[in-house]
Amino acid sequence: MAKEIKTNAMRILESNGVLYSVYTLDIKEALDGESVAHLLKVNENCFFKTLVTVGKSGEYYVFMVPVNESLDLKKGAKVVGEKDLEMLPLKELLPLTGYVHGGCSPVGMKKQFKTVINDTCNIYNEIYFSGGKIGVSVKVNKDDFINKFKIIVADIIR
Repeated sequence: MAKEIKTNAMRILESNGVLYSVYTLDIKEALDGESVAHLLKVNENCFFKTLVTVGKSGEYYVFMVPVNESLDLKKGAKVVGEKDLEMLPLKELLPLTGYVHGGCSPVGMKKQFKTVINDTCNIYNEIYFSGGKIGVSVKVNKDDFINKFKIIVADIIR
């Protein structure tokens, strides 16, 4: 019998009372989010990738954008009150968040950073994002997730 996958992200969703469904792919290396959405037969617009940035102030921020879109750093900076934002260098992702590229979840990082999700999420009742491990995704009720984790909803895509 296969062992049930339980990631830190899932434990934190549970402890906050957010119900979720798990979707797994048998992959060992990171795929882009569009490929993951395609393999899971999920609408790319409700499947969100997790991007980590650093502001001019040295503060870190997490942005969730649909896998088929790009983060607009200027819009993101304005939303979080920064003059400027840069993408976090890949080599700093694991030490900062505890997650690897391709398995980075907005939930369960070593520290909870201010998180912003693109406002297109409002079109959907349920959204998908990384479950905290390569090949593992979760589906959650969007409103429960946003409310329990105090996620900011704003227009942050190009």
